[in-house]
Amino acid sequence: MATHAQLLEAGLIADGDDAPTLPWHPVQGPPDASTMWFAVLRKRTRGIVIGSLVLRHGDNHASLLEQGWEEVAIDSIGVVPTSGADAHPM
Repeated sequence: MATHAQLLEAGLIADGDDAPTLPWHPVQGPPDASTMWFAVLRKRTRGIVIGSLVLRHGDNHASLLEQGWEEVAIDSIGVVPTSGADAHPM
């Protein structure tokens, strides 16, 4: 998982308006979302990791956790450079 700004800084998207390319999948959410109010959740399904941004401590948050989603730690959100020009999600 990485923010749009992190992908732009890592050179994985060329323009601020570009959508990320595979293997990155966009997670919808308000542009001013704060991890104080929102939780980033992920779940591996059908060979890919999907993500969701949900309000913390709400019914949807609890429901997704019960369905096997896991909360992503804030310090693990970002791009890890590899030895080549590519990068991969944390």
